[in-house]
Amino acid sequence: MKREMYKMKSALSGLGMVAGLLISNTAVGNCAPWMDHSVDKLRSSDTVDLCSLLGDKPVLVVNTASHCGYTPQFEGLEALHKHYQDRGLVVLGVPSDDFRQEAKTEEETATVCYVNYGVTFTMTAPQKVRGSDAHPLFRRLGAEKGEPKWNFNKYLISKDGVVTDRFDSSVKPDAAALISGIEQIL
Repeated sequence: MKREMYKMKSALSGLGMVAGLLISNTAVGNCAPWMDHSVDKLRSSDTVDLCSLLGDKPVLVVNTASHCGYTPQFEGLEALHKHYQDRGLVVLGVPSDDFRQEAKTEEETATVCYVNYGVTFTMTAPQKVRGSDAHPLFRRLGAEKGEPKWNFNKYLISKDGVVTDRFDSSVKPDAAALISGIEQIL
């Protein structure tokens, strides 16, 4: 009898471990492999787990620069963030110096974003967004819809991780086409 109880406990323990693994894998399975990365937050010791931030959510990803003619688009991006955040949209800004228009320091980049434009959506530390050394997120975005040709390219990603659209720098955050694209992924 004692031996049978031990076998039953062992079997239940094993089932619990398997169930735990399945639950863990299911949670991870909701995140596209190309989002399964962490990146430093802008001017912070914190990191952003892209799966936690972006997985199962509609997303607008924008490569940004502090000293670009399109930098005032931060205002419109913040307006989009505030307008759509309650409906689940995540706006992610990714500064890059690939076009040689990013600030020299993260402190200066943070000042432009947070102080000058009042950005409250998530901003990462500067990343490469073009070529083979681009961050994996941008390698995927580029493969799906084309690399950024300049700063402030905007990529829409559906809740299920499909890159649905790319808008170039000249498309303002309040443009009808971008708003329509956002509405379609919500």
